[in-house]
Amino acid sequence: MEQGASEHGHKNKPLQDRALSKGRGAQYNPTNPFLKSEYVVEHLEGLDEAWEQKSATQFFQEHPKTIVNEVNSPDLGLVYSMNPYQGCEHGCIYCYARNTHTYWGFGAGLDFEQKIIVKENAPAVLRAQLEHPKWVVRPIMLAGNTDCYQPIEAKKKITRQLLEVLLHYKHPVSLITKNALILRDLDLLTQLHRHRLVHVNVSITTLQEELRQKLEPRTATAAKRLQVVRELSAAGIPVNVMVAPIIPGLNDHEVPAILEAAAAAGALSAAYTIVRLNGAVGETFEDWIYKAYPDRANKVLNQIKACHGGTLNDSQFGRRMAGEGKWADTIRALFKIAMHRHFKGRQMPPYDLTAFTPRGGKQLSMF
Repeated sequence: MEQGASEHGHKNKPLQDRALSKGRGAQYNPTNPFLKSEYVVEHLEGLDEAWEQKSATQFFQEHPKTIVNEVNSPDLGLVYSMNPYQGCEHGCIYCYARNTHTYWGFGAGLDFEQKIIVKENAPAVLRAQLEHPKWVVRPIMLAGNTDCYQPIEAKKKITRQLLEVLLHYKHPVSLITKNALILRDLDLLTQLHRHRLVHVNVSITTLQEELRQKLEPRTATAAKRLQVVRELSAAGIPVNVMVAPIIPGLNDHEVPAILEAAAAAGALSAAYTIVRLNGAVGETFEDWIYKAYPDRANKVLNQIKACHGGTLNDSQFGRRMAGEGKWADTIRALFKIAMHRHFKGRQMPPYDLTAFTPRGGKQLSMF
């Protein structure tokens, strides 16, 4: 048996006869459609199987010319997104951002969790973009793709530096995370809140620790995330809880309990999405569910398909986030009832879009 690069279209197929590997979400790397060759293990019998990678996380430097991207989606509204990292060590098996990793020449499976791109010049690039004469103030989503508080942030502190820049210019920001590391930046979040410039979204997918360990292996526990909601709310910072994604047959029954716990911790609002498995995400998820929950894999996959017109993937605006059909209607009704019970009279406050200080408050000379 030897390691070789196959150039004959061999597909990196999952090894479904093996047990679920702990500590990672994806169990292998799907074929990258942008690459002409791939690494496989070639047997004398002429059979190929996926090349097992080392488990250590690797980091790569990238120096982008822009860091803020405009998002114009009917499902999300008109906002910006900003990602200091590409790839995410949290390893959430359902993450839609996995597909973007192929553009960097990596795989959407294990590579997404093990090969992290770090944008250390992001704070300087952000300053330049905010000082552009044609800059239009809208909330910046930090981050729109991968978690800006994933483990490497504890060392690099790029997210913290970005918050310092946003505070300097008094620019609105919306953060979303599954990591308790956000509490490190409570001082900056408090200052941003004084100017009505910050919303925090905490994603709570499940209260079942056994499910979390398989579904989101390197994220904070639900108890830790509720602690984040509690401490941020106690500081007056507006918190929205994302029950996302809801996966029929896995965590849909938890909706009332998650919303009750979130409201008790002080969250002002909550929202949800139904899982959709576009591109390589569907392939890695399908492999994962057969290994993690073989007894209900078919049921889960069929219920997901029932929410998206009979397929795992869904790119149709309006439907892709909330789904349609019997299961989607049941989830929608369950969420609505729980929201009425636990969040009645609560809402997120508006941003102050007028607080923005061009050029950080510097006075421009007329001469």
